[in-house]
Amino acid sequence: MSNTSLTPGVVPGRLAAEAYARNFADAAPRLGRHEAMVAADRCYFCFDAPCTTACPTSIDIPLFIRQIATGTPDAAAKTIFAQNIMGGMCARVCPTETLCEEACVREAAEGKPVEIGRLQRYATDGLMAQAGHPFTRAAATGKSVAVVGAGPAGLACAHRLAMKGHAVQVYDARPKPGGLNEYGLATYKTADDFAQAEVDWLLRIGGITLHQGVSLGREVALADLRASHDAVFLGVGLAGVNGLRVPGEDLKNVRNAVDFIAELRQAGDYSSLPVGRDVVVIGGGMTAVDAAVQARLLGAETVTIVYRRGQEKMSASGYEQNHATSSGVRIICNAAPVALHGTGAVTEVEFAHTVDEPGGLRLTDQTFRLAADQVFKAIGQSLVGAPEGLALQAGKIVVDAAGRTTLPGIWAGGDCATGGEDLTVTAVAQGRDAAEDIHASIS
Repeated sequence: MSNTSLTPGVVPGRLAAEAYARNFADAAPRLGRHEAMVAADRCYFCFDAPCTTACPTSIDIPLFIRQIATGTPDAAAKTIFAQNIMGGMCARVCPTETLCEEACVREAAEGKPVEIGRLQRYATDGLMAQAGHPFTRAAATGKSVAVVGAGPAGLACAHRLAMKGHAVQVYDARPKPGGLNEYGLATYKTADDFAQAEVDWLLRIGGITLHQGVSLGREVALADLRASHDAVFLGVGLAGVNGLRVPGEDLKNVRNAVDFIAELRQAGDYSSLPVGRDVVVIGGGMTAVDAAVQARLLGAETVTIVYRRGQEKMSASGYEQNHATSSGVRIICNAAPVALHGTGAVTEVEFAHTVDEPGGLRLTDQTFRLAADQVFKAIGQSLVGAPEGLALQAGKIVVDAAGRTTLPGIWAGGDCATGGEDLTVTAVAQGRDAAEDIHASIS
């Protein structure tokens, strides 16, 4: 780091120019052909493959790896896309270490699974770089469907419906499509503006019209969508951010981690982004890890993640936790914030040690303080502005296995719906499956 990293306060330009390019380069570049062939050769091609069972989109993993091994990576990509049209992004950000790769027989036998995620990227990137689209749109049905939300669930739903010949109108509140793929994931995982490239590629199917800057309940009403379309799918995500509910939360330089990540993703010049010298991130999920690691990459001198329960209960995977610590992030567990201190701007965060008991979490009277000139809150998100009449459970829209809500003609999926796991791959599966049910219902 340059000497500017020692500057107190929240300031831009903490690193030399070349450091930003290095820090935010592609975290895991695409395998070369020889590397892919060697990696594919490790697969046992299990008949009853546990990796396929572990995949939320049920990709036939042994089949696509065999297709790579036999020199037909484009066929492998089509096998992937048939189940997961956003297989390119999932290859980059899916927690394969807790899904398909954790279930791999090689992992159980040797502690080193087949590199399924990287093989998936090898195949999908190759096909996406070519002209055209791997799927053909069916003849127009004359039916129209409104999709609210251009995130993974909404786009997967829209693509499957368009492929079946329906006209799809997608309404999204953000300036750009992609949802969390565009605004909520670490920059080094989605280098070279891949999220937008994937959306552009997906739209080649035809029959999908995007309407950006259109928010449900503001520019468009659910009742109007129901009246003007044959079906409606809600993939609105979770726009609200949970608060700490402690004194000092309104101090300057206390931010939502999702806003920090979104700002970084949209930045053209990383050196222009201000970051603190001493950064504290409160939370234990992927958003916390992404915010913490990227604060370090921007030049923060000390970055600490503080989580209220034990490390084994962090929703961020062990792999991501290790990535954080190897990037210089400290993780403190069993501690909860009780106050933020400072005059005008935050300077310290006070925590109480916690005990996780059968009856719930208990704060002890033992406290400590961490210096902090910047604090990121990453303690979960919530649904905002759920349309009236939709049943909710634990703050999410209630859906059945097919994605149907309690209102006729309305489906939902992704993070906003019950069963969502805050994963791109799960959202894609829910959007795809809802599209199949919508098609069956309106055809």
